[in-house]
This record gives sequence, C-alpha cells and structure tokens, in this order.
Amino acid sequence: MAVATARRFVAVEPRGVPTLWVRVASPVVAIIGAGLAGAVLLLATGHDPLTAYRGIVRASFGNKFGWMSTLISATPLILTAVSAAVAFRMRVWNIGQEGQLYLGAIAASGIALALGDHVSAAVALPLLLLAGIVGGAVWAALAAFPRAYLRTDEVISTLMLNFIALYLMNYLIFGSVSFWRDKQNIGFPSGRLIPDNAQLPNIWLRLHVGIVIAIVVAAALWWWLRSSRWGFDLRVIGDSVSAARYSGMNVARRTVSVLLVSGAIAGLAGAIQVSGVTQALQPRSLAVNIGYTGIVVAAVARLNCLAILPVAVLIAGLSNAGSSLQILGIPSDIVLLLQGVVLLLVAASEFFLYNRIRVEWPWRSSSQQA
Repeated sequence: MAVATARRFVAVEPRGVPTLWVRVASPVVAIIGAGLAGAVLLLATGHDPLTAYRGIVRASFGNKFGWMSTLISATPLILTAVSAAVAFRMRVWNIGQEGQLYLGAIAASGIALALGDHVSAAVALPLLLLAGIVGGAVWAALAAFPRAYLRTDEVISTLMLNFIALYLMNYLIFGSVSFWRDKQNIGFPSGRLIPDNAQLPNIWLRLHVGIVIAIVVAAALWWWLRSSRWGFDLRVIGDSVSAARYSGMNVARRTVSVLLVSGAIAGLAGAIQVSGVTQALQPRSLAVNIGYTGIVVAAVARLNCLAILPVAVLIAGLSNAGSSLQILGIPSDIVLLLQGVVLLLVAASEFFLYNRIRVEWPWRSSSQQA
C-alpha cells in the first residue's frame, strides 16, 4: 500500500540588495504596525486608542507650544542618535551616549562657571561647546583604547561607564560642596547657574539655537560618512574586518577614531542641554535616558543621519505627550510601550528587509507491503 506523507520545510533566503523604496517603506510600515499594536493594547486595558492618539498629536504637534517643546526635546535626541549611528556603522557598539552626555555637561558647565561673565558670548559659547565635545570624547576614550588594542567588549565597558558618569555627576551636586554646586542653596542641592553669556540664544519662543546645531551636525555627518575616506573605511570595516586588514586599513586606529567622534557628538548634546535648557549642571534634568532613547532613534532611522531628524521629532513628541495622557486617564507608560514596540518591529523589519521566508511542501512516497 502506498502511503503519502508530507513534511513542511521553512527556508530563509537572502533577498538581495533592497531598493530605495523598500528601505524607506520598511521603518514606516514598522511605525504603523506599532501604532496598531498600541491600539490593541489600549483596547485591552479599557482605553480608547483614538482618544489617546489624538491626545498625543494635540499635545506634541497641535500648537506652537507643543511644537516648541517637541523640538527642544528632539535636539539632544538627534545628537545622541547620530553618535550611535556613527559607531554602529562600523559595528562598534557604543552604548555609552548617556555617560558621554553627562561628561559633556560637566565639562561645559565647568568651563562656563570658570569663565564667568568676564568674556563675551562670542568667546564663552564656542568654548562651552568645545568643552562638551572634549568631555564626551575623553570619556569615550576610556573604552576606545581597550577595545582597539586589548579586544575588550565595548558594550560592557561603555555601559558601565554610563553608571560611573551618573554617580560622578550626582556626587558633584548631591554628595559634595563642589565647584559645580550652588553653595547658597543649602536646603535643596542644585547646580550653580551658568552666566548669561554662556547660554544659547533662543530663536523661537524658548526654542534655542541648539536645534540648528543638531541639524547641521546630522547633515555634516551624513555627507562625511558618504563622501569621505573615513566614512568609506567605516563601511568596509563594518562589512568585513578581514577584508579591511587585507586592504591595508588600520582597524585599531579607525576603532579609536570612531569612538572618539561618537563620544564627542554625545558630549556636544550634554553641552547644549546645559547651555540651552537647564542652565546648570542639574542631574535630575539631565539623567532622563536621553542617550538610551537616542539609540532607539538611530535604530528606527536605520543609522541614516538624515532619517534621524524626523524620527527624533516623532519620538520626542511621543515622550512629551506622557503628561497629557495622564490628564485623559491613560497611563503615561503607554508612551514607553509604544517606543518599545516600534523598536521591536523595526528590528523585525530589518530581518525581512534582507531575507525572505519560503515555505515548501515536498511530498514523499513510500511503498509498504500489506
């Protein structure tokens, strides 16, 4: 008697080089899917998704004050996302944007306080921004040289350095009577206000010129990564370290340079936050996961420095809508949930962008004697 049996085979095949349209559509579809998933979760918890999403749009983009707050929040996200994108392009996993931002803020506020009001803004502001850049780069160097020459794991080292930087910043304000602490305010520890000449000027309401700096940095890095020898080396090393070494590239030197550049951009974000938002070294206002959220922005933008701009605005708008959702009786944690779902779906879309799943049903016949 002939017996037919079926076995199901699932094969993963490379899709080839995706087209520009597919690359653009992939994160858009992922974001739409995250919105649908968020709607299902809102319905499951007894909330109206249309009311929630209307509240998010109204709070973040519904008027000039919403746009102002969203763009202010997007400014450091753009820089920390560009910082992550630069390193990730070479498959150097710098997770230290948070700590590098703190050191940039510490260095920038320290320079501003040391200069005082004895110099003009034309001198104080460039020095403040430069101090933030140097502070972030120096902090990144603590992980860069061991990664390049001792083959240490940069994920662990940069992540641990985040906590050290956080405790250092907290110590300067809460645990000591340091140069950064306002000694006149004994009851509630806070940072000393930097002079007016070290504060970034506003260009629209309370929106400071830092947004312009962030856009210029993102555009410049996009061009540099595409057009320079340095950017070409990063892509080659990211694709194949062996091929890069065979062609004569100094992988260790490029590893150090990419981490220093990445740290410098994150440090610039800290300097801009101090100069444009907090006007002092304020740990409670700076330790709000800007660096970690920037990594999410970079991942959603697929490491494209220009795509980071709209994604950062979107994520900043979601984050700013938390308090408005609470007024509507909706937990503000739904914002974090949406950000997490967006990241998961973008990661999934990255897989399907370069691969496709093929299902086969081969039939096998066998003869058996009755």
